[in-house]
Amino acid sequence: MLSRVANHIYWMERYLERAENTARLIQVNTHLLLDLPRNVMLGWEPIIDMLSFRDVFYEQYKEPDEKSVIKFMVTDTNNPGSIINCLAAARENARIIREIIPTEAWELINNLHMTAKADGQSVLTRRHRFSCLERIITSNQTITGLLGGSMLRGEGYAFLRLGRHLERIDMTSRIIDVRSASLLPSVSQEQSAFENIQWMGVLKSLTAYQMYRQEMRIRINRSDVLEFLMKYHKFPRSLSHGLMQIGKCLKELPNSELIQENVNALSNKLEKLNTQKLPQDGLHEVMDDIQLGVVKIHQSINEQYF
Repeated sequence: MLSRVANHIYWMERYLERAENTARLIQVNTHLLLDLPRNVMLGWEPIIDMLSFRDVFYEQYKEPDEKSVIKFMVTDTNNPGSIINCLAAARENARIIREIIPTEAWELINNLHMTAKADGQSVLTRRHRFSCLERIITSNQTITGLLGGSMLRGEGYAFLRLGRHLERIDMTSRIIDVRSASLLPSVSQEQSAFENIQWMGVLKSLTAYQMYRQEMRIRINRSDVLEFLMKYHKFPRSLSHGLMQIGKCLKELPNSELIQENVNALSNKLEKLNTQKLPQDGLHEVMDDIQLGVVKIHQSINEQYF
């Protein structure tokens, strides 16, 4: 496969996944703020931190209030990570390779981009926000299902899955990192009663809440949520599952040995990690290490194939 085509497939899927993840983050944060008591400070700034756009945000906005953050993360074309920019980038990549992907997938991606642009003002209000974000999420899930149900299982599909799973690993590690710092500091006895609500928000941000309850069959608590999201390989958005799937993709691609070494190195670090004994102040360091590993995997993919 031509490296140019592989690059467009890879990035099309990464941008689609990023748009869906961001939409879900905003959706969950909106509900979480309604559930938490007034004396538990959460706000909207963590959403900016998760995607590493703090400096870009404060160049344009004074305060991280709800309206400013929603506008920045959804419709602001000056923010490279906004949903509208992610969908525009996904659309452009899909347009270039529209002879490679199913025609229906190109049409869905194009329609999703146009719908998101039309919803630009409505999403700023709580009244219409949920339905606007839900359209983005469900449309992405439809596209994922269509691609999975109709693409040939060749190198193109392997690059698509590489993009999807690497983006998921990146987002899961970011959510755990930022949320664990902002949601679970040393809280008062009164505030500690709301820890389960906060961790529930973490799970819902990754569509993990129902599967966690179904599989773990225990009350929500920090160490078990970390175990589930980081090491439970049966859950599609866990770190270990993503690395396992990337390894399978690499077996279908030529000259992937160096990339596989980087994947194995990160998998081994994760395997040795004891989430039950991981102190709060050590979690950030672990997540930083994982994110550096993700960057290294991406760089090795880029150098080898693009």
